[in-house]
Amino acid sequence: MTWLHGLYDWTMRKAADPRAEWWLALFAFVEASFFPIPPHPLLGLMCLAEPKKAVRFAAIATIASVAGGLLGYAIGWGVYDLVGEWMIEALGLTESFPVAQCYLTQEPWAVFSIFVAKGVTPIPFKLLTITAGFVHLPIWLFLIASLLSRSISFMIVGVLFRLFGAPIKRFIDKYLLLVTAGFVALVIGGFLLIGLLSGGGEEGGTGPCDQVTAVSPM
Repeated sequence: MTWLHGLYDWTMRKAADPRAEWWLALFAFVEASFFPIPPHPLLGLMCLAEPKKAVRFAAIATIASVAGGLLGYAIGWGVYDLVGEWMIEALGLTESFPVAQCYLTQEPWAVFSIFVAKGVTPIPFKLLTITAGFVHLPIWLFLIASLLSRSISFMIVGVLFRLFGAPIKRFIDKYLLLVTAGFVALVIGGFLLIGLLSGGGEEGGTGPCDQVTAVSPM
């Protein structure tokens, strides 16, 4: 499919553009507070285009995301009633917000585990940043937990591409159509799995906050 290879080559050129780092930082920053699209696809393409810079790209995404998390924290802390509640609703996180609030008022070790778990799950990071501000989570705890979470989420990608980027790129160059089909299947399967897990949690969650449905006043 010539058009697919053409699109792939065009994307690789854009991902290798010097300005791509600024776009990556911007996407990582806004995604941590209000933007619905995660920066991971751009990060992956940039790492694929320049594997030797993969760790650098991951570090940029990590730092920018933590900085953006502070904006989400500020929204939850100071202007939740003004814009935070509307943002949570617009992002489709209304039902998840009371659960996140409940979990983020647990002991510090539990808060760390939640943020770290976010690094390897589809839980929207913006949900945790806004909620953390809303419950007035200590800022030091928020920063350390955010750094751990974002490092897991981005640095794993960076390190893998740094170590195996060239072989991965050669494989994709040779089997682009097969990789594209596999990626689409993986995305569809991931959404189906998330839906099944979410449904299971609604019917019989066993966590201390799984059945919380209302926001507690702060």
